[in-house]
Amino acid sequence: MSKILVTGGAGYIGSITTAELIAAGHRVVVFDNLYQGHREAVHPDAAFVQGDLARPDDIRALFAQHPDIDGIMHFASYTLVGESMQQPLKYLRDNLVNAANLLEVAIPAGVRRFILSSTANLFDKPERIPIEPDEHIIPGSPYGESKFFIERLLHWHKEIYGLRYVCLRYFNACGDTPTIGEDHSPETHLIPIVLQVALGQRERLTIFGDDYPTPDGTCVRDYIHVVDIAQAHIRAINLLADPLTKIQSHYNLGNGRGFSILEVIDSARRITHHPIPTEIGPRRAGDPALLIASSEAANQDLGWTPHFTDLDAIMRSAWEWHHTHPKGYLQ
Repeated sequence: MSKILVTGGAGYIGSITTAELIAAGHRVVVFDNLYQGHREAVHPDAAFVQGDLARPDDIRALFAQHPDIDGIMHFASYTLVGESMQQPLKYLRDNLVNAANLLEVAIPAGVRRFILSSTANLFDKPERIPIEPDEHIIPGSPYGESKFFIERLLHWHKEIYGLRYVCLRYFNACGDTPTIGEDHSPETHLIPIVLQVALGQRERLTIFGDDYPTPDGTCVRDYIHVVDIAQAHIRAINLLADPLTKIQSHYNLGNGRGFSILEVIDSARRITHHPIPTEIGPRRAGDPALLIASSEAANQDLGWTPHFTDLDAIMRSAWEWHHTHPKGYLQ
């Protein structure tokens, strides 16, 4: 089978994708600087190389050690939307330069397959819901813009070098596996924050606005299980191995429906049997009322459909890991 490089493979999505790749029979090399990742999250059968994409010498050493890498899944990046509004160059410059450093070494090494973990933050003002892959791109933050920069970088590497690539755009990655889970510092994602309340680590949850034009007044988002995201990456990179297979370069990944903040909280109450106190705060700037991605094209071309479509099933998988790992990987 293929030897796949997973950048950011010690992070939340990258580590679970690594485990799914190995289960599918692939060999995996994980490259991570452990800025947000955890060495404990890396599958024991993966080769681990600690290094930084900001240092080209680290990347050259990686490929010298593993010259038979024939595909890349690129997860490593700065990903906090709020932080990107405060430190735009950390995203607009560093995310792009790090991806360019990777490609500058990978292309001469013979890599011709590349999957980018992109974002639906490309679509800040969609004209259609669910959001199709051809929706007009208006990034919602420097983070989203940085991913668009990388998408364009890949386009030109396809035109000039024949790189085959797919960009997978999705909203709220969530859920866990029994052995690998979500452990960020600081935590910014809704489901783990809700579960921190259930664990007694937070007193209550603040809901930012309850007067949106949605059925219950709170924002509606597309929550997609991380294992489903991993499977989409695997399907895409497998199809890229056949040069005669014609697939698009961009796909949106969606659950099929959106869930409101109150629906997420109610699910957590059912699964954890905790009251989860809440308070209403002011709206956050830039929060659209409704964001749901369409995965119809991914279903048709990649043969991909999400397995975890039930919110309680997603919540149960997250609670199982957080309940047994209340301090994350610092057990």
